[in-house]
Amino acid sequence: MTTETEIRWEPPGPGAWEAETAHFPRPMPRFGRSAVAVAFKAAFMAGTARYGLLLSHFEIEFVNDFWFQQPAPFGAPKGAKGPPPKPILWLLTRLHPGMRARIRTSGEAFAQRRWREDLRTWDDTDKPAATAKHRELVAIDPTSLDDAALLAHLERCEKHVAAMIGLHHKYTMTCILPTGDFLAHVAEWTGKSPGEILCSMRGSTPLSNGISAGELEALVPTLKDDAEARKILESNGDPAEKLEALRAAPGATGEAARTFLDLVWHRAVSYSIGDKATGEMPEVLVGAIRGALAGTFKPRPEDAKAKTAALRALVPEAHRTRFDELLEEARVINRLRDERGLYADCWAIGIARRALLELGRRLVENGKLKAADEAVDLELPEARALLTGKGGPSLEEVHRRAVWRETKTVADIPAFLGGQPGGPPDPNILPPAAKRATRAVDAVLTNLFKEALTTSSKKIVRGLSVNDGIYEGTARLIQNASEFGRLQQGDVLVTRSTAPYFNVVLPLLGAIVTDRGGQLCHAAIVAREYGIPGVVGTKEATALIPDGARVRVDGTSGEVHVLGGA
Repeated sequence: MTTETEIRWEPPGPGAWEAETAHFPRPMPRFGRSAVAVAFKAAFMAGTARYGLLLSHFEIEFVNDFWFQQPAPFGAPKGAKGPPPKPILWLLTRLHPGMRARIRTSGEAFAQRRWREDLRTWDDTDKPAATAKHRELVAIDPTSLDDAALLAHLERCEKHVAAMIGLHHKYTMTCILPTGDFLAHVAEWTGKSPGEILCSMRGSTPLSNGISAGELEALVPTLKDDAEARKILESNGDPAEKLEALRAAPGATGEAARTFLDLVWHRAVSYSIGDKATGEMPEVLVGAIRGALAGTFKPRPEDAKAKTAALRALVPEAHRTRFDELLEEARVINRLRDERGLYADCWAIGIARRALLELGRRLVENGKLKAADEAVDLELPEARALLTGKGGPSLEEVHRRAVWRETKTVADIPAFLGGQPGGPPDPNILPPAAKRATRAVDAVLTNLFKEALTTSSKKIVRGLSVNDGIYEGTARLIQNASEFGRLQQGDVLVTRSTAPYFNVVLPLLGAIVTDRGGQLCHAAIVAREYGIPGVVGTKEATALIPDGARVRVDGTSGEVHVLGGA
C-alpha cells in the first residue's frame, strides 16, 4: 500500500495543470467521478461551441484524488500553456475557417440574446425533466432491494449524476456571458470595482436566499398561525422527531412542511458525494426553519436600487441606455446560476449517496468496510466485486482512501503541476465579436477565482468585501458541509468555500467569511442576495480564526476582526 510519504505530485499529461480549489477543496470520492469528468468536459465543450468562444473546454485529470484541470483553447495543440504570439493569433482569428466560424457564432449569440432561448429551454424542458427523474429515483427505496437490484440501482444513480453534471454545465456559458458582458462594460465606463458593480444584481436570484426559498417561505406563515407547530419546533428533543411531527401536523402546516422537506431531503449540501445530504442533518433543517421563522436577516432591495442608480449616474450619458440593457440581461439570467445546481446535480448526488449508504451498510455487515459512508470511496466495479464476493479492494485500502479524503485539502497540495498556464489572449487583437465574448468570459472567471492580495494577522483577517454592513457574532469554523449541525442562529460561517447547496443554512447566518473565491463566487452572491456582510478570498481565514471566537465582520472594509478567543 502506498504511504503518504511515497505520494508523488506529477503532471498527468503535457502542459500546465491547476488544482480546482473553488468547487473541490478536498479529494474527490471515487464513486462516479470518471463519468462526472467526461460529462463535465462534453457539456462545457458544447456550451462554448454554442456561444462561439475561443476557449473550447477544460481537460480533467485526478491526481491523488484531487481534481486538476487544464484550459484547452479551440484549435490549440494538447498541453498548450498559453495563446500563440499575437501576430499569429491575429492571423488565425481572421483566416482560419474554424475560428472564423466560431467568431460568427459568437456575434450571432449576442445579437440574438441566445441566453434567453436557453433560459426558456431550462424552464420548459430541462428543469421539469430533471425533477421528474429525481422523483422517480427517490421513489425507489434502496433498503427494499436485493443485492443485484441495489447494484443495478447504483448504476442508474451513477449515470444520473453524470447526466445532471452535464445538464449543469450545459448552461455554464449561458450564465457567464450576460453577467460578464455587463461587468466588463460597466468597469470600463465607470472604473468601479467588481464588488461595487455587482451590487446592482441583488434581488435577481431568489433561490440564493435559501436551498428552497419559495417552499420555505410558504411554510413560515403556516407556522406563525399554528401555535402547536411552533411548540414542536421550539421544544427540546430530537430534531428528526420534530421534523416528523411537522410532517404529520394537520392542515396547512403539515402540507407545507411535507412540500418543503420532500423537496430538500435528498439534496446534497456540497459538490462532494462524501458529504452528508440534507436529510442526514435534521438539526440543520430545524435550524433553517427556525431562522426563517425568526426572519432575522432580510434583503434590502431599496439599497440595491439606490446603489444601481448611483452606479448608473457614473456611466457616460451616451452609454446609459446600453447600461440598462446589459443590466437587464444579466439580471434575467442570474437565477439560473444557482437553479441549475439545486435542480440538477445537487439532487442527483444526494440520491446516489442514499443508495451508497445502503451498499455501505451491507458491506459493513459482511466485514468489507469499516463504516457505511466509506462506500463513496468505491468505484462501481469495486462495489460490485465486494458485494458479490468476487474480489475488490481490501477493507484497509478503502479506509485509507476515506481518511485521505477526510483529512486532506488543497492547502496540502501543489497549486500547479507542470508549470503555470499562460493567461488568456489579449482581447484587443481579436475581431469585435471575439473581443466582446473574451472580455465577458475573462471578467467572470477572474472574479470567480481572484482572491485578495492583502495580508492578514491573527487579529485582523483581510479579504474582498462582497456586501457591506457590520456584524458581530460567534465564528463557526466549518471544514466541510457535514459539520453544518454545529451552526447556531446568528453564527458567522467561516469556511474554505461554499456551493449553491450551502443555501440551506442561510437563515442561520449573520455573516460569511471564506478562504477561497472572488466577487462572483457563490459565497459572494448569497451574501449580497441575502443581505448579510461577506468577506471572501481571505486565503487563510480558516487557519487564523479560532472556532467559537467572537468576531466582527466588516463587509465594507473587507476585514474580519477577531475580538476574543473561543
